[in-house]
Amino acid sequence: MEEYKIKSIEEGLTKIEFPEFEKISSQAPVFYNPHMELNRDLSILAIQVFQKEQDREINICDLFGGSGIRGVRYKNEISGVGEVSINDISETANHYEKHNIELNNLEDVEVYNHDASMFLRMKRGEFDVIDIDPFGTPSPFLDSAGYCARRDSLLCVTATDTSALCGTYQEPCIRKYNSKPYKSEYCHETGIRILAGFVALTLSKYAKFIKVKMSHSTEHYMRLYLEIEKGSKRTDESLKNIGYISHCKNCLHRQTSNGLASPIDETCPVCGEKLVHAGPLWLGDIQDGEFIQKMIEEADNKKINTEKDALKLLNKCLVESDAPATYYDVHSICKSLKISAPKFDLILNKLQENGFKAIKTHYNPIGIKTDAGIDDIKNILIKLNEC
Repeated sequence: MEEYKIKSIEEGLTKIEFPEFEKISSQAPVFYNPHMELNRDLSILAIQVFQKEQDREINICDLFGGSGIRGVRYKNEISGVGEVSINDISETANHYEKHNIELNNLEDVEVYNHDASMFLRMKRGEFDVIDIDPFGTPSPFLDSAGYCARRDSLLCVTATDTSALCGTYQEPCIRKYNSKPYKSEYCHETGIRILAGFVALTLSKYAKFIKVKMSHSTEHYMRLYLEIEKGSKRTDESLKNIGYISHCKNCLHRQTSNGLASPIDETCPVCGEKLVHAGPLWLGDIQDGEFIQKMIEEADNKKINTEKDALKLLNKCLVESDAPATYYDVHSICKSLKISAPKFDLILNKLQENGFKAIKTHYNPIGIKTDAGIDDIKNILIKLNEC
């Protein structure tokens, strides 16, 4: 430890120390990302809710330990946790993980030095929670996670390769997630659904299926909390949630098609132009309102530094829990109509007055999730613009 200048930080009830570094990168002596504190705070809430729902002691795997902040916080701040396993292939990271365990006077926290995928396969069935938070894509580790995950467990997955998932770079998304993205105004939701779909298809070979408890796209990353259950028949049924989103670049209509190999419309039913397709991806629910409500309530029991931002995000996700797939960017539609954008709340109110579901979305401050068709939305925007 003497060769580095040591930095000390506190998150929640936990204090850790690690080598100071100038830039957040995989080249840091020991990885710690301060911008992921919200991610870790939400994870504390999600795992605690999961533990209470299971009503038993749970064992947790922090697959990419880095400084140890995630695994140490899990043991220190979540009740009902048995053993926490912190893994990292870096021996320097292992040194600081052990130091931070001692710093917080914790027991039943073990440090391992293995390749991530090999570690999961060595520990098959031992974890109730597996947290995969890599630097970049989680794709290479999800097969081993599917092999390792036990029935009634929680899989937490972070992806920071949003440029691929959102369609800025199509080839990497096809290569890593076996899915074609499309860079639309709702590309961050599409990215979440591509990631969830890839997990579902990967786990299905082990007769395991997912229930998405919460998901969000924040800053540079996407995060999923997935309950894992087992059974070949129910896995087959779950895979009916795999499908495609088709988008019209001309009129901005979009539609979904369930089925991995089902026929997909090639032309837009609204304007007749050619549709572009994204997928395969997950078309099922990506927010569980009951689970998210419990996370909101659990925040009263925890000390989290990002509480204001965490609750703001959770409440937005809660509202989205009963919403249709995709959303509309108001400014994109108004630009296509060559009109000024009306006030956002006026649009929401007018859609609701006309009998449509219309809610805000955490993905975009000017995004609307609605079951209204594109022509209905355009007519409302034109009428509001005339007022």
